[in-house]
This record gives sequence, structure tokens and C-alpha cells, in this order.
Amino acid sequence: MLKPLGAVSLLLLTSALVAPSLAFAQSAEPSVADSAEPAPEGPASVAADQPEEEEEVDVSFGGEEIVVRGYLDRNISKNAAQVVSVLSSADIERTGEGDIAGALSRVTGLSVVGGGFVYVRGLGDRYSLALLNGSPLPSPEPLKRVVPLDLFPTSVIASSLVQKTYSANFPGEFGGGVINLTTKAIPRETFLSISADASGNSETSNQLGYTYYGSSMDWSGFDNGNRNLAPALAGYLASGQRISAGGVDTKVIAGQLVTGRNAVVQRDNNLPANGSANITGGTNFEIGGDATMGILFNAGYSNKWRTRDTLQQTASTRDLSQKETDFQKVITDNRLVVNGLVGFGIEAGEHKVRWTNLFIRDTLKQARLGIGTRQATSPTATLLQQDTAWYERQLINSQLVGEFKLSSDVNFSFRAGYANSKREAPDELSFEYYRSNQASDPFGAVFINRLNNGQRGSAEVSYSDLSEDLWSGSADLSFKITPDMTGTVGYAYSDTVRRTERREFQFVAPGGTPVTSALFRPDFLLQPDVIDFYNIALIDTNEANPVFDSALLTHGAYGQIQAFITPEISLNLGVRYEKAEQTVSPVQVFKVPTASLASTSLNQSYWLPAATLTWDINDQMKFRLSGSKTIARPQFRELIFQNFYDTDSNRLFRGNPLLTDSQLYNAEARYEWYFDRDQRFSIAGFFKRIDKPIESFSSFDDNSVITSFANAPKADLAGVEIETQKYFDLSGLGEKGFFSTRRAVVIANYTYTQSKISVKANDPVAVFNASSTNALDFFTDGSPLTGQADHLVNLQFGLEDTERLSQQTVLVSYSSDRVTSRGASGQPDIKEKPGIQLDFVAREGFKLGGKDAELKFEVRNLTNTKYQEFQKNGENKIFYNLYKQGISASIGVELNF
Repeated sequence: MLKPLGAVSLLLLTSALVAPSLAFAQSAEPSVADSAEPAPEGPASVAADQPEEEEEVDVSFGGEEIVVRGYLDRNISKNAAQVVSVLSSADIERTGEGDIAGALSRVTGLSVVGGGFVYVRGLGDRYSLALLNGSPLPSPEPLKRVVPLDLFPTSVIASSLVQKTYSANFPGEFGGGVINLTTKAIPRETFLSISADASGNSETSNQLGYTYYGSSMDWSGFDNGNRNLAPALAGYLASGQRISAGGVDTKVIAGQLVTGRNAVVQRDNNLPANGSANITGGTNFEIGGDATMGILFNAGYSNKWRTRDTLQQTASTRDLSQKETDFQKVITDNRLVVNGLVGFGIEAGEHKVRWTNLFIRDTLKQARLGIGTRQATSPTATLLQQDTAWYERQLINSQLVGEFKLSSDVNFSFRAGYANSKREAPDELSFEYYRSNQASDPFGAVFINRLNNGQRGSAEVSYSDLSEDLWSGSADLSFKITPDMTGTVGYAYSDTVRRTERREFQFVAPGGTPVTSALFRPDFLLQPDVIDFYNIALIDTNEANPVFDSALLTHGAYGQIQAFITPEISLNLGVRYEKAEQTVSPVQVFKVPTASLASTSLNQSYWLPAATLTWDINDQMKFRLSGSKTIARPQFRELIFQNFYDTDSNRLFRGNPLLTDSQLYNAEARYEWYFDRDQRFSIAGFFKRIDKPIESFSSFDDNSVITSFANAPKADLAGVEIETQKYFDLSGLGEKGFFSTRRAVVIANYTYTQSKISVKANDPVAVFNASSTNALDFFTDGSPLTGQADHLVNLQFGLEDTERLSQQTVLVSYSSDRVTSRGASGQPDIKEKPGIQLDFVAREGFKLGGKDAELKFEVRNLTNTKYQEFQKNGENKIFYNLYKQGISASIGVELNF
């Protein structure tokens, strides 16, 4: 018999029904996420060795278990067969982040783009796989394949695992890595925790912003019915008629769409502060024999405001010397999040069953007001733009997980899940008013809206609705082949069905309409009497393809072995066969259909091998070699030939139904040194070859910049990442006083990445409705991949009390410039400059009414770093988005019963 397999290798997946980290949250004691070797003598090690403070790190996914018990060697990263990073509940608390996306931004090689989308090693979210308890999640965001992780409050997450090397038990869509969130499990003891916080931002709180009425229930994140489809519009959509055919009375429809509730932007000179509240509780009880049942619940509410005073420009020339548009816009977002989790679990001996139900509703109420110029309209005129919108994102997820130990050598598990995600955006209203600034014009000093009459003003409204259902299931069987070899086989199934609808309308006044009516504000301009009197018409601008159905059906089967070749060398070897059918097709909603070629049908199957060789140099050092093949499929929204306005980037997007899968070939070498308890150093080099990577590019359409997608011929990505964590005992600075029970912690990671797109003469490209099929017309040879930053740095400097909850942490992050889209018509690429961000987080435990309580204080972006998205050519610079993010501060309290 060779060296026995570690706990991680032997066990099959689990959801770990018990979580002492939750139960002991009441004690307000700091817990340690993982360990390697016995700690040196001193207060830090004494406190850490107390068994009552044990934290069990709960990580749940299929085909391999990572649950570490006891103190022999609890370091998950060290014991796992693959390259993994784990944030335990204690690690997440240390970051002070309110959502899991923010906490993950502190992991080596990870960066967060657009608020909630996590990039692994600079690769876009299409190369990242997000799982919840090992099951896939749909996304309510039309532009994204995975769910935005800022939807998940840290209060419901027990751990977050990031695996950067592929193993066959995961789905094949594994480019940069997999992010598996494990929800909090069933507690060992009854507990109740209530928390609340208040926060503000220097650019938003008590500052000027804009909003609109909407409805009396907007504060809740739910509409009271004011935004339901107007009866006349609902009747038209159900009729199957075309407005262009001339048989629809559009004046009746138009007269019901614009009101004072949805179209009047109001100034608020003193925007309120932010606030949130959360309650978490759980208990367990015996149900007979050795069986225990547990219940866990969580509910939360958040109401936050953000104002961006942003400069938005586009250029009309390749060298960026002339501006096409130049606007200053104030955008105010009111974001309302309601979340809830209910979990039930039963543990009977070695058998476990868990049922987890999650609800998240994320609503954004937005008002935009901007002033600027557009050369195509008039070189001398000034334009005033106002927009109002309401975006509802909702996720409902239910999962059932069962784990059974059939014998000492055989484990079986299954998981089944259903998830529904929705995104609704009713009443997206856009108005543009025109001021000629001409002395000869009697109305040259005021803004008017002629409703597209002579390009002097416009009014548009759109309605979009997305609904997606995802059914998934998997089963895994693990068995010992020999004392030194474990085999695992499994099967996974997922079936995703999505319907996307977007209806767009434009109000048009006939020629000869008096200018006097053009002076009205939006709700008066389009009130029923004005529409009837001036015969204002409504045009359906998206009669071609307003509705699409999308589907993705996958079947996957894998086999995997974990074996010790010698006492020091182990091999994880597996292969996965995955077959997928992906379709996107226009839905005929009119009685007289139109022929459309904007459809997609991909039917692909792949063999995906993976291998990781691990050499245990000694008890503290490891060396790993990994290689694999994986894939990346187009996202639904990247395939749908339909315009979509993204509120984060303030740009229009349009899909390309001619996209196809990308194939990735991955290699990595890694050295790890766990030189003391909770302390480590690692360095890794990685390489990826990507065939047909999907890249975004920009183009001009009617003087507007539209971003779309295409398969570039090939790309290479290579890099190095370094990580270290070190504790310093400070008790020697004084036997009594502040430092007597303190230790310092330094956590640092750095990732250097280089990528390059390879494009040669006559390389083909497929872009729907494009006149060119030459890849060089869309991509430049040697350009970096979209979203890839050369440098990512994360630093944490902290003080911790080893005998009670008291932590003070300074966090520094830096990302170098990264491309967000290829430039339009030969222009330079559009880049984002994240820059440096400095944060401070403090946590302090205290007693309140005899109960354990925690006070948390945060200050974010102390450097007051601006957000910059730009193009640059020599001295010429165009800002797509430039605004101050402001300094944010919050204070919160948590009470434990």
C-alpha cells in the first residue's frame, strides 16, 4: 500500500449539513479558514488551537468533495487535487464586501467587471462557469451567460470556491475557471442573527440626482401595476397585426403610453443615504433514530442610490480628431434588492439530503438627463436627452442534493435543480429635445421636440421581457479501485429554454405641426388630446424580429481517477464526453410572417480530457502540472440579432447569429509552499490557446455606435500569478495593552497576463448582415483579448485579535487598462482604466443587552479613483464614459441571539 489518499480525494461530493461557522457566529470569535502545519507558540496559535472555535469550510459540487474536518491538515487549497482557491465565511467577512462579487475580486487572478461579472485571469465571463451548490444557474442579464454575482449577498454564502484547472467532473464550458458558491447549510445549534447598515457616497448622498415617480411601491422593488402594459398596446401585441400595414389605430395606443408617472424627470437636490437589513436564523431537531433535521432561513432588503455625472463621447474620424457626439449626462440609479433563502436538511448517519431554495429580486430604477451635441444633427445645435427606465431582475432557484455512503468504499450522490430567471424592462422612455441656438430662429433659445420632424427632437419607448427556465440533474458514483486509487463516474444533464422579446416604438408628428406644441414637456407632448389633434403617429421600429426563442440542451458523461503513483506523486486523470444542441430562432408573432435568416443551430460534441500531476516535495511543498481541453459556447444574447441597451456601459449591443463554439487548450505549472499554519506562498505559470475566440467589436449604425460579436481566428494567452499569506505575532510588542493579543496579516497576490489575437490575411469571419468576410476588417493582429488586463494586484494588510472579534484591514487593488471592445471603422480599441482602489474595513465585537454583537465600519475608494472608458490615438482622446465614483462609507451592526 502506498500513501493513503487525503480526505479530499476519498470522499464524494457533499453539502455538509452542519456548519459550525454559522453556529459559532454567535460567539463573535474569529475563525480560521484553513491550516497547514502546527503554528508557532504564542497567543495566535493558542487561540487558533481551541477546538470550540473550529470552522468547517463547506464546499459543495459534484464528483469530488472538499470538506475538511479536524485540525490534522485542514488546508483545502493544499489537499485538493486541482488548483483551487477557497473563501470561507471568515475570509468573506474579512473583505467586508456586501456581495460575493466584491469578495471574489480579492482572489488571485480574478477581477470584477461591470459590477458583478467575474473575469478569471483576464478572460471574459463567457470563459467563467458559475455554479450554485454544484448546479448551474441561469442569468437574468440578456448580455451575459452567467448570473451576475453581485446578486448574491455574502450573508447567504458559506464559501466560494474558484478552481482554475479543469477536471472532468465539471461541465466542459470551463475556460478561465469555475466559481462554485455554496449556500449556508444547516446549523448545529439554534441561532438568530439580525443586522442593519447605513451608507453614503460623496458623489451621491445628499447631492443632486434625478428620479421620477413611477409608482407608490417602487421602494419595495415591486411595481404596483402602474407599469403593466397599456390595454391598447396589449391588444395590439396579441392581435398579430402590423402597424405598417395601416390597419391599426396607433393614436389610441400612443395616447396610453406616456404619463406623468413614467416620463417626468424630477430633480432631487438631496438624494437619501443607502440602507439595508438582514435576518438569518436556523435550528435543528431530532426526527427519530440517528436522524437530525435542520432548517435555515435568510431574508434581506437593500435600498441604494448611485449618481454618475458622466462624460460620453464618440469620434467620427479614425484618428479621433473630430467628435461625432459629445454629451454630459447625469445618471441616477436606485437599486433595490430583496433576497431570501430557505433550506431544509436531513442527516442520518452517513447519509445526507439537502433542499435549498433561493429567491433574489434585483430592481433598478434609472433616470438620465444629458446635454450635448451631435454633428450629424447640427454642428451648432444643442440637444437635451432624458431617459427613464425600470429594470426588474429576478432569480428563483430550487435544488435537491442527496449524498449516500453505500459502503466504506462506495459513495453515491445526486442533485436535481430548477431555476427560473426573468428580466423585465417596461416603459423604457427616451426623449430628445433640440435647441438651434440660431438668432434667426424665433425658438432658437429654447428646447423643442418636433418628434422627428426635420430631426428636431424625438420620442421613443420600448418594452422588453426575458424569461428563462433551467432544469438540471446529475449523478456521481465514487469507488475505491485499490487502496491507492479512487475512481469516479458521473452523468450531468441540463436543459435551458429562453424567450426574449423586445418591442420598440417611435412617435412621429406629421409635417406642418405647429412649433408651439413642441415646447411641451414629455407627458403633455404626448397626451391623448395632443396626439388626436395633431395626428401624431406611432411606428413599430422592430417588426422584423421582435421575439426570439433560444434553447441549449447538454448531456455530459465523465470518468475520472485519482491515484498515487508513488507515495509522493499523485495523478488526477479524467475525460468528459459532452454533447450540446444550441438553437436561436425568431418567433413569428405577426399573422403575415416575414422570412428571417437570423437563426442559429449548433450541434456539437466533444471529448474533453484533463490531467493534473501533483508531486509532494515534502509535507509543506507541492508542485503541480495540469493540462486540459475545454470549450466556450456563445451566449444567447450574443446570437440574437436584436438591439439591446446596456445601462452599465451606456451602449447599444446587437447579436450575431453566425457565432460558433470556441475551443481552449490549457496548460499550467504551479509551485506551492505552505510554510506555516494559515501561511503560504505559490507561483504559477499558465498558457491557453483559444481557437475561434468570441470577441466584441464596435461599428457605426445611423451615427450610433453599436457593439456586436464575432469569432476571431485564434488567440494565445499566457501569464504568471504569485500569491502569499503571512501572519506576524505582535504579542512581543507588549505583554499588556493593545498588541498583547494581536497578530498582523499580510495577503498579497499578483497576476501578469499577456494575450494576443492572431489574424492573417484572408482569414475568414462570419458577421450577420456584414458586407465583409475578412477578419482583418474586424480585428487587428496582435491585439489583446477583450477584458484582459496585463496586471492585477490585490493587497490586504490587517490586524486581528486572537481572543475576540477585532479586525482592521486595509485593502488595495489595482488593475491595468483592459479592452472592452474593438474600435469602430478602424478606430483604436475602447479601453477601461480601473486604476487603484484603496479600502478600509473594521469589525469589532461587543456586548449589547447581554448578547453578542458586531460593529462594522467600511470606507471604499479612498483614492477617489475615477471610472474611465476611452479611446486614444496620440494626443487625441475620446471618453465613452468618464465620471467620479466617489468615496463610500458605511456603518453596520449585527446582533446575535
